[in-house]
Parts: sequence; structure tokens; C-alpha cells
Amino acid sequence: MDAAYAVATHEVTNQPAPLADVDLFRLNLPMRDALARLAPGLDSSGLTKLGQSAGSVQMQVHARLANAHGPELHTHDRHGRRVDQVEFHPSYHALMATACEGGLHGTPWGEAASNPHAHLLRAAGFMLFSEVEPSHLCPVSMTYAATPALRGNAELAGQWAPKLFARAYDPAFRPFEQKAGVTMGMGMTEKQGGSDVRANTTQAVFHGETPWGRCFRLVGHKWFFSAPMCDAFLVLAQTPAGLSCFFLPRWLPEWLGEPDRVNRLRIQRLKDKLGNKANASSEVEFHGAYAWLIGEEGRGVAQILEMGTMTRLDCALGSSALMRQALSQALNHTAQRMAFGKPLIAQPLMRNVLADLALESEAATALALRLAHAFDHPEADRHAAAMRRLLTPVAKYWICKRGAGFAQEAMECLGGNGYVEEGGEGILARIYREMPVNSIWEGAGNIMALDLLRAAKRGSAHTSELVDALMHELQPARGMHAGLDACIASVAHRLTEGTEEIESRGLAQDLALAVQAALLRQQAPDFVFEAFCASRFGSPSGLAAFGCLPSRTHFDGILARAMPALN
Repeated sequence: MDAAYAVATHEVTNQPAPLADVDLFRLNLPMRDALARLAPGLDSSGLTKLGQSAGSVQMQVHARLANAHGPELHTHDRHGRRVDQVEFHPSYHALMATACEGGLHGTPWGEAASNPHAHLLRAAGFMLFSEVEPSHLCPVSMTYAATPALRGNAELAGQWAPKLFARAYDPAFRPFEQKAGVTMGMGMTEKQGGSDVRANTTQAVFHGETPWGRCFRLVGHKWFFSAPMCDAFLVLAQTPAGLSCFFLPRWLPEWLGEPDRVNRLRIQRLKDKLGNKANASSEVEFHGAYAWLIGEEGRGVAQILEMGTMTRLDCALGSSALMRQALSQALNHTAQRMAFGKPLIAQPLMRNVLADLALESEAATALALRLAHAFDHPEADRHAAAMRRLLTPVAKYWICKRGAGFAQEAMECLGGNGYVEEGGEGILARIYREMPVNSIWEGAGNIMALDLLRAAKRGSAHTSELVDALMHELQPARGMHAGLDACIASVAHRLTEGTEEIESRGLAQDLALAVQAALLRQQAPDFVFEAFCASRFGSPSGLAAFGCLPSRTHFDGILARAMPALN
């Protein structure tokens, strides 16, 4: 080759090193500060272990492979026999095993008696592991949520609960008694009804009394059935008494005497979704499937809503975690990427965007963990019960609603590098696709706003109790910012006097912002609280777009707090 053309044409420069092999718990100062306030002296050694695992290159590879090679449905074997099994990539099973070993599924219900912060610890761990790959956590979340619902059938709870608590994962398709640990899914919605589950048509016919209680045979379908490879499911079906909740196992107990112990559940297809690629969501039909009654016949909606409350908590935790990882990716990139003679993170407008994202992430973390903390208190704790009832729909609504815009803005911080996925290594693209699911599933925004109205129904006996509990929760921040005080007064008035349905989203938003501000006042530096209030209550553009913080904002402090390792 002519020497004149012997030049370097593929020298890679100014491309940031990936954020890998880091301890996600150590880096998350807002999470650690929230835990320190909610549970002083908390043993966080398990979170350190989980944070190191979730931040490892190995787990990042598993996350990429589990999404690139999604689940495959096998309805029949090569001889034409029905098998209805879902095959997963080994990386999916590696993620599931680590999550279960970390006690992120049913474990807290078994440890709550000996650990007063079992649910809070689990929530923090769930957030850390959501950062690496959230979609496999769908069955983990449902196992956590379904466990207390089983109390409606003492016989089932006695046999299944210990295996739902176990820190073990067994993906083999085999009978319950042969497994050390099990997972649970659920099937609520049908094609004609969606969120209107009272329109369900699946029929349950009484079969007889058994060692697991009252047994029924189910005929019908489920339009969304997650996740079909679980060991058992909670489902809704109609009986003469009305919509009822049932426990439906994949394998039948031996004492039932069925020659084929595989239950009569037919998987029709797997859903082709925008995101959530590693998780199997399906459509199924019941062909006389055996199922056992949970709770009172005709009270299925109330029974399964107990499970829904827990999955809604996990939606808030999951979206908060995705915000945190999106922010971390944006900070890591902009700290290394040079533009116009200095790092992107040093550019004024970029600093504004990053600081605003950091405020949103910290506020989401604070609210989600506060809600989780309420589940560590007994039912008799009236303040905790009020916070569970108010904050569950509020956190699910607001945190999840902010997620998609947050992910888009974080992706924009990377420019084209954020938009390009390149074999699944573009983490922000995966986060962006994942964000809408937590807002849509387990009750979309309108359902959450309506649930808040039901909680504070005007004239109900407990409305004043809810308002009193909320005012107590907000007291530490009152008198600290005029805009926040006005918001608190407005929320109290609307809860007391009633809000029309058409305005209920605004109530959910304002209640969320007020609680977030009060939490930041107690566990974050003053400059974080002041910047949050100035942008969320004092600026008409504060919620319109990220990056509209006033110039007086303490940008250095906020950014240093968001990612200590980069400063």
C-alpha cells in the first residue's frame, strides 16, 4: 500500500467506558439515606451482596442474553402430545436463581416475625436487582404478592407457603412435592373485559371437598396470564355466588387420582410485547382445569386485590429502580464524553438536565421505600394502614407515570449512542421499552386515580382518619416552602370535601409531590429539598420537561450526591 494512505482509520476515541463491576447499593446514596431514616441500624450486608451482584459484568451479560433470546412456547411434543411448556435461555434462569436466593419473592412473609424490616429490605433488594434486568422479576413479584392471599385457604397455605418462602429456584417442570422452591403467577383479565374483571366469563363448577378445601373445575380463558411456567396461579372465575378467587396449580396433587397429573391448562400463545422481553406473558384456556377456592365464594375481587396491592408496590419500586439505572448510565456517559472542549457533565444545560433527573430519581426512591416500609407494620397500626391505603395508588400512579419521560431524557443525554442498542448492550434502549409496563399493568393511571377516590370517598367514616394521617406524615415539611404549603392545603381540602372523578389524576399527582417533598425534607440535604420544591411547586415549567431548574440550584451538590463515584 502507498505510504500516503497508511493512516489509522479506525482509532476509537472519546467513547466512555461502560458502567460495570460496581456495587449498586454503595453508589445509591439516596437509597442508603432513606433506609437509614426508616430503619436505623438496619443490617444491610445482604443489600451489599446483592448490589455487587447486580452491578457485575456477569449479570449484565445475563440480562442481555435473557432479552435477546426470549421465551419460546412449545405446545406439543414431536409425537403430537400436548405439553404446554415454555423454554427459557439459561441466562433467564441465572437471573431468577439470584433473585430467589436474595429473598426477593415470598421470603419476607416467612421472615417478618423475626425481622421487623423484612419488607423494607426486600423492597430495596428488589430495586437493586431491577436495575440489571426487570422483566424476569414479574414472577418474583407475583410470588411475593400471592403469598398473603393464600391465607384465605388455610390448607393450601400450610403446604405451599414454606416453599414460597424458600430461597430456592427450581425451573424444572415437575410436581410440587418434588420441588424445594416454587413460584406463582396470576390470571385476572379476559379479552372482553380488561380491567373490568366483573365482566369475566370463565366459569367454575363445584367438583367436591378435598384435603385442599373446596375444589372446582374451570372452563374459560385468560387474555393476560403471567407467567405461564410458574407452579401455580391465582385466577378469577364465576360461580353461582359471583366472581371468586381460585388457586390453580400446574401439577395436580397425587391424592386427586388423575392419571395425568398435569392440570388442564392450555397455553394458546405468548404475547409479543413492546418490552418486558425476557418475561413470558401468555393467553390461556382452561379445559376443565382443577382449581381450589381462596377465601369466600363471590368475594374474588376483594381477595385478588390483596395481591394487586403488593404488585402495585412492586410497580413503583421497579420504575424507581429503572430511573436510578437510567440516571447512572447518563451520568457515567456524560462524565467521560468530551464535547466542545470539556466533559458533557460540565456543560451548563446538561448539568441542569442531569440534576433534574437526579431529583426525580431520589424523590421516586424515597416514596417507593416509604410505601414499602408501611407493609412492615401490623394491621393494627392505624397510621401505617392509612399510608398503605393512600400511598399505594399514588405511588403506582405518579412514579410509573414519570418513568417513560425520564428514560427518554436520560437516553437523550447519550444522544445517538443511547438510541442504538447494538446486540442488546444498549441498556437505556431496554429501559425505555420497559418503562411503560409498570404504568399499564396492575391498573393503569385512571384505575389508580379512581382507587385513590375510593380510599377517600367523601362522607366515609375513615376519610378524616386518612387526612389526619396524611397531615401527620407531611408535618415535618410544613412551613418550609410556600408552594409546598399551598399544595398541602389543597390536597387536604380535596380529600376532605371530595374530588370529581374527572380531576382525580391531579389529586394523585399533587399528593405524590407533597409526600415526596416531605420525605426529602427529612432524609436529603437542604439543597435537594429546596431544588425539588422550587421546580415542582414554584415553576409552571417544572413538570413539563426535565432541565428547567432555576440558576440558583446547587447543581454541584445534587450531581455529587447522585453518583458519588464519579466525583
